[in-house]
Amino acid sequence: MTAPAAPNPTAKHDAALTITLVIICQSFQSLAAGGIALFLPLIREDLHMSFSQGGMLSAAATLTYALGQIPAGFLADRYGAKKLFFTGLLGCLALSFNLAWVQSFEGALLNQLCTGVFRALLFSPGLVLITSWFPPNRRATAMGLFSIGGMSGNIFLSLVGPLLVEPLGWRVLFMIFAIGGIIVATLYHVLGKEKTRVAPKQEVRMTDAFRLFRFPIMWICGSLQFIRFGVVTSFNFWLPSLLVADRGMTLTETGWIMAMAAALTGPSNALGGYVSDRLKNPPLVIGASIFILGCTAALLVTVTWTPLMLLIIAVNAVFLQFYFGPLFHVPVEILGSRVTGMSAGVSNLYANVGALVFALSLGVIKDRSGTFTWGFWGITAFCVVGVMLSFVLARMRHAALSDTTSDTAISAGRGTP
Repeated sequence: MTAPAAPNPTAKHDAALTITLVIICQSFQSLAAGGIALFLPLIREDLHMSFSQGGMLSAAATLTYALGQIPAGFLADRYGAKKLFFTGLLGCLALSFNLAWVQSFEGALLNQLCTGVFRALLFSPGLVLITSWFPPNRRATAMGLFSIGGMSGNIFLSLVGPLLVEPLGWRVLFMIFAIGGIIVATLYHVLGKEKTRVAPKQEVRMTDAFRLFRFPIMWICGSLQFIRFGVVTSFNFWLPSLLVADRGMTLTETGWIMAMAAALTGPSNALGGYVSDRLKNPPLVIGASIFILGCTAALLVTVTWTPLMLLIIAVNAVFLQFYFGPLFHVPVEILGSRVTGMSAGVSNLYANVGALVFALSLGVIKDRSGTFTWGFWGITAFCVVGVMLSFVLARMRHAALSDTTSDTAISAGRGTP
């Protein structure tokens, strides 16, 4: 009997170093996106923008980000993820530096349209980079781990940003974030590793990405992604404005609240993936999380007592991305790891269409009604739909995994869509 191969210390070191660098790079990239949301009251005043125009800034980056998801996923699966991730990171950081110099809403809008293009090169390649170092039975955990970088960046921003923005101004902060990020990106480029691919790169074709749309489970997961990231964007982008405009809080108080929320969301990403892997039941984690988010969205604009409102925000933060890993893992679980990048790209396309719709809609509703209340009640309605879709997903997943003769199950076994 052949003895099992001993763990490779070099591989473990490469894995730990690469995953750490990817997470740190994500944290710097998130400073720009989070900075726009946190400092939006100041940016709106400086650039003479309405709430609707503020929503358009988020929608612009989301639009080009969404359109780039499938191409980015295909390129990551075919050519490898490391160089693609580095290119996207540098582009985002350069545009963050440029944002500090814009003097009009039109300039900021153009900046965000370009930012979305480079952000698209971060998501699917980043997921491929991290998950490639994990065994198949821990992929949901790995996918949850990926977003910790963004959350850690938001924690730092929310704690430090309000303290520095008064003496330095939001423009200087964006330049500082960009310069620091470029230094980290250089370290990633020099020290980061890409795991050797087992399948030949030429096996992956662009048509494989579009063939994913033939599978009903991709449509169900996509609809859930539409709701997931629409809800995430609504809270991350508009919660600071809600607290300042509707609750009369200062930017410093809002920063502390956003830091608390980010501190709770960060670990919950990996925890949600871990729970899903342990229970072997991603739809349960998905449905329960969406149900809780629907409740917190309704309560947030109903409750006026500050301590209770803070508790609602804390609960919301825990479950905001709790089901991130499980939801991205289900298509890979059914269709095979060979299309990890492309399935992530397709899923994130749906997600960012949701983000675009939700972010823009909440800004328009605020301008028309003078309050965020109706917008957040709308979020609750979408969450009800999401809970129902989670039951549909559970049935479809069970059928796909149990029917070993079906085309989908065969696809999962062979890793071919």
